[in-house]
Amino acid sequence: MKLWQQHIRINKKVEKFTIGKDQEMDLFLAKSDILGSIAHITMLKHIKLLMPSEYKQLLIELKNIYNSIDCDQFFIEIGVEDIHSQIELILTKKLGDIGKKIHTGRSRNDQILLDLKLFTRNTIQILTKEISELIDLLIIQSDKYKNILLPGYTHLQIAMPSSFGLWFGAYAESLVDDLLLLQAAYKICNRNPLGSAAGYGSSFPLNRKLTTNLLGFDSMNYNSVYAQMGRGKMERTVSFALAGIAATISKLAFDACLYNSQNFNFINIPDEFTTGSSIMPHKKNPDIFELVRAKCNLLQSIPQQIILIINNLPSGYFRDLQITKEIFIPSFGTLSECIHIIIQMIQKININTHILDDNKYSSIFSVEQVNKLVMNGIPFRNAYKQIGLEIKNGNFVPNKNINHTHEGSIGNLCNDKIAKMKEMIINGFNFNKMNKAIKNLLNAT
Repeated sequence: MKLWQQHIRINKKVEKFTIGKDQEMDLFLAKSDILGSIAHITMLKHIKLLMPSEYKQLLIELKNIYNSIDCDQFFIEIGVEDIHSQIELILTKKLGDIGKKIHTGRSRNDQILLDLKLFTRNTIQILTKEISELIDLLIIQSDKYKNILLPGYTHLQIAMPSSFGLWFGAYAESLVDDLLLLQAAYKICNRNPLGSAAGYGSSFPLNRKLTTNLLGFDSMNYNSVYAQMGRGKMERTVSFALAGIAATISKLAFDACLYNSQNFNFINIPDEFTTGSSIMPHKKNPDIFELVRAKCNLLQSIPQQIILIINNLPSGYFRDLQITKEIFIPSFGTLSECIHIIIQMIQKININTHILDDNKYSSIFSVEQVNKLVMNGIPFRNAYKQIGLEIKNGNFVPNKNINHTHEGSIGNLCNDKIAKMKEMIINGFNFNKMNKAIKNLLNAT
């Protein structure tokens, strides 16, 4: 079944090529399509394009399909083009001509736009919760190991004292910033395109404000042409936010691989999280961190892939946009998988508590000595030269008792401020509005 098919005989190879991976990708959108359809028929009843009895029959069957999806009993039949066609086919088989009325005032263009937005904003909510859990864990580890020092590096040369408190906390704050970008992407996503039809509106007196409220959107995409132009733009915008999160996690994974190596020996990954070598019995490879790094680096390429697909397309719909689903939809699952495994790794990681006992790190305390001389009245440049000569002549004796007090330093991590910032950003998403609207929609009678 194809919603556009009339009396044209379709070449099977052309059909297979044009459908592509739509059936596989559309299963991710099934529940979203049902929610959009419930809102749409509610609006059709309101403007008297559906009789109350027709609305009730459609509502019952749509809820039945929704429940079948929840129970993993829903599938797209062979020969059916996409999720929209499958749902309309089920309704038509059950209700006859009433089932055919569900597409009144809609195009597959605004239908897929809506499905993608509903799927994306719900998945962002799930992802936000997972990122929040990772941030909380990083802050816990930061507080736990705040007094354990490790060398800080610039140019991969030992530089100044750092700490595991700073290290864990840095990634917590980085993810908080990433959440802010994700919130901006969510707000761009959370606008209703339903009613824009094929991109030029409809002669039906559609009530777009009603569907916007029913689905818990912040507002609608007002201009129907722009609503259609949003296809690809929304995916690109959200994928940039996902790429930011992936970049932070990739950097953390690289640090962990480095710190776990024998040359550094700052951390130790438990045996159950490592793999061995087929010929070297001593090997314990950090494969999980390496795979996380690779997957996150691939995620960072997705915005560019989407840009290359949608770049220079004029306004209006083009089939090119179908391909963005294949890149965009699976990215959420990949990122979620990486976050879950990183959480397990961070929970189990072992910390070397005596790293700076090794004399090879003594020179990182040079700045502490310079600053101490300055505090005693010696000009900074003179103090700098004095300590430099002591290091060169082998006379430098470090004082490893450091005292940093300013905000964001070893002795004042400001983790409470980072946690507060995280909560403020999460509250700014206002997921409650969406959740309440969807709950009310599913409880409609």
